Amino acid sequence: MNIMLFHSTYGLRPAVRAAADRLRAAGHEVWTPDLLEGRTFETVEEGMAFCDGIGTDELLKRAVLAAAPYSERGLVYAGFSLGASIAQTLALGDEKARGLLLLHGTSDIAESASVDELPVQLHVAEPDAFETDDWLSAWYLQLRRAGADVEVYRYAGAGHLYTDPDLPDYDAEAAEATWKVALGFLDSL
Repeated sequence: MNIMLFHSTYGLRPAVRAAADRLRAAGHEVWTPDLLEGRTFETVEEGMAFCDGIGTDELLKRAVLAAAPYSERGLVYAGFSLGASIAQTLALGDEKARGLLLLHGTSDIAESASVDELPVQLHVAEPDAFETDDWLSAWYLQLRRAGADVEVYRYAGAGHLYTDPDLPDYDAEAAEATWKVALGFLDSL
């Protein structure tokens, strides 16, 4: 599978590179574009402030430019938190998308969004201040209405970015469970 993996607001950190290596070891081809031009951050607030300065439109433009050379191959779009929201936006706009793997994040869905049974898998903490229960319920229904085949996995007690071992949110058990299910999802595509 060809996977375009987008980093979180923290930037292209070691955990993202390790995730890409894990996916490659499972036989996938993976690209990890750096949307923040080499910048990484120690706190979510610093990362969010920097991303706000760049702006959503510019971040999406950078993501589209990164994915464009590979989109003909039929990409699985994937991402962490902010990167998941970017992956979702790109997947819903790419008729050749093969799947969508969301880790720790979602995004708004346009009323006009329409996909043909796009396989989508979401892994998110429970509770998660960035992905509230009400938001996730509405998101799920909108994505199903758009035609996606959606699976949601919740991890009780985990922090928001629980797959990153260098962050306080890290939860080893939830992270391993996530990767096991995610790798099975990718193998099914």
